Amino acid sequence: MQANQFFDSTLLSKYNTSGPRYTSYPTALEFHNEFSDQNFINAIKNSPNRELSLYVHIPFCHSLCYYCGCNKVITRHRSKADTYLEYLAEEISARAELFTEYTVKQLHWGGGTPSFLTHEQITKLVTLLKTKFHFAEQVEMSIEIDPREIEMNLAEHLYDLGFNRISIGVQDIDQKVQETINRVQSTEFISDFIAHAKKVGFKSINIDLIYGLPHQTIDTFTRTLNKAHEMDVDRISLFSYAHLPSRFAAQRKLRDEWLPNVQQKFALMKLAIEKLCGFGYDFIGMDHFAKPNDELSIAQKNGTLHRNFQGYTTQGSCDLLGLGVSSISNIGHSFSQNIKELQDYYKAIETRKNAQVKGVELNQDDVIRGEVIRELMCNLHLDKNVINEKYNIQFDEYFAEDLLLLTPFINDGLIELTPDAIHVEQKARLLIRIICMSFDAYMKQHINQQRFSRVI
Repeated sequence: MQANQFFDSTLLSKYNTSGPRYTSYPTALEFHNEFSDQNFINAIKNSPNRELSLYVHIPFCHSLCYYCGCNKVITRHRSKADTYLEYLAEEISARAELFTEYTVKQLHWGGGTPSFLTHEQITKLVTLLKTKFHFAEQVEMSIEIDPREIEMNLAEHLYDLGFNRISIGVQDIDQKVQETINRVQSTEFISDFIAHAKKVGFKSINIDLIYGLPHQTIDTFTRTLNKAHEMDVDRISLFSYAHLPSRFAAQRKLRDEWLPNVQQKFALMKLAIEKLCGFGYDFIGMDHFAKPNDELSIAQKNGTLHRNFQGYTTQGSCDLLGLGVSSISNIGHSFSQNIKELQDYYKAIETRKNAQVKGVELNQDDVIRGEVIRELMCNLHLDKNVINEKYNIQFDEYFAEDLLLLTPFINDGLIELTPDAIHVEQKARLLIRIICMSFDAYMKQHINQQRFSRVI
């Protein structure tokens, strides 16, 4: 895969506007508090799926990374996690009773920092989940790790419990960048931990990188990318830093003049894609890279790649149950989210054994548009006839107004529109969020709101 095919600087600049990441359709902006627990139960009953992906949110972090927009609680007191796990156990027990017919195919712990937990706390939570839910023999278990507060033997402990994938937050290895974002960490330890995890038996290791951070330059980020290559990880997530200080107070510590300008940020992104593709990684979706033999690469080649709140995945057939503060579920034709504030989460669990606060039931139009957007986001190609047969519609008639919105993209050579298909050219891959907005029935309500990050 040649990196140059993704770039036309004029077109990328032309369309570099803000838009949803489409980890769901409708997006979370459409969730409302009229969605009740009975709606959630009905969604389970009506879902055609009986395979489950579990997401567990661990909100705690030892220190505050200034760039971060995640839902987290900053504390040095590990005892706070004991309290959280007690309430989480109540939610798990209550929710598990609704999913007795399901088999868990995938488990992911995110945060916050799941590795904030002690070995004993991790064991306790894994044991509870495996007791309450029916796990498949071949289950994918992944966890996000902060390398600053762990010991080397965490790898053995996680592997012995059944985890087979880990994701490590690297972001950038430059000392000045790390100091500015308040995330100083040892690159040598990260390299050693990755090598150790491979020896232990982990079949997939991912690292996160971010471009657009304060004081990043071509030279410094080149060193970060070269080091990522040396680490020889299976997957790399390359995220654009979204500077939204009006929404995330910690980002106000990062001065605008420290940040790369639009042209410099574009150059950092271009550098990263060129180097990672040059290192032999396949470019997955719009921000992931994977070795050619990785499941994500294979799924993209087969046209079976899926996308949910954890990003790109191969587990498209699973319902998703989110557990813990702020977590999001996708059950059948519904989305729902838990309370975001920790104390409110505790009160909800005490009174009603669940913390659901809002959600949305999908109508038929949502389902159809969601599949169209998901196919384009994941596979850059849509077979109109598949949609016609599945939903008994005539694609060009149903989406007549939406297809007109594609005209600028067609004229600029970013999309090929035929009677049978929509094909997104490789040079439009980085603009896929903007292209998908053409099919978003809710977008007119939000088009002038600063609710989304820029594409680049």
